[in-house]
Amino acid sequence: MNMNATKEQFAAAGQANMETAMTLVKTAFSSAERLAALNLNMARTMLDNASADAKSLIETKSPEQLAALRVDQARAATEAAVAYSRSVYEIANEARGEVSKLVEGQFAEANKTLLAGLDQAAKNGPAGSDVAVAAVKSTLATATAAYDKLNEATRKLVEIAEANVSAATAAAVKASTAAVAGAAKGKK
Repeated sequence: MNMNATKEQFAAAGQANMETAMTLVKTAFSSAERLAALNLNMARTMLDNASADAKSLIETKSPEQLAALRVDQARAATEAAVAYSRSVYEIANEARGEVSKLVEGQFAEANKTLLAGLDQAAKNGPAGSDVAVAAVKSTLATATAAYDKLNEATRKLVEIAEANVSAATAAAVKASTAAVAGAAKGKK
C-alpha cells in the first residue's frame, strides 16, 4: 500500500467522521427545536385552559355543576398530560432511532474498512500471517454477530416499552377520570 493511498484513506475517514458529527448535531438541534415548540404549545394551551376553567367556575351555579366541571377539568388535564408525555416520548424515540441508524452505519463501515485492511495485510504479510488474519476475521465476525443480536434485543425492548407506555397511559386516564368522578359523586 503506498503512502498516497493511506493519506487518501485518512482524509476520507476524516470527512466521514465530520459528516457523522454534523448529522448528530443536526439531530440534536432538531429534537431540541421540536421539544421547545412542544413546550411552548403546551404552556399556551395550559394558559388558555386555565382561563376557560376560571370562567366556567365563575359561571357555576350549583354543587352538581361544580362536581361535573371538576370531572371534566380533571379528565382534560389528564388527557393533556398523557398527550404531552407521548409527544416527548415520540421526539426522544425518533432521535434515538436516527442516532441508532447512524451508529449502525458507522459500525458497518468500520467493519468493512477493517476487513479490507486485513485482506491487504494478508496479501503483503509474511508467510503464515494468514492464520492470524483468519483469527482476527473470526473474532470480528463473532463481535458483529453479538452486536446484531444486541440491536435486535434492543428493538424488541423498545417495542415492548411502547406497548407498555400505551397501556399505562390508557389506564392512567381511565383511573384518573374514575377517581375524580367518584370523588365528585361522594361530595353530592
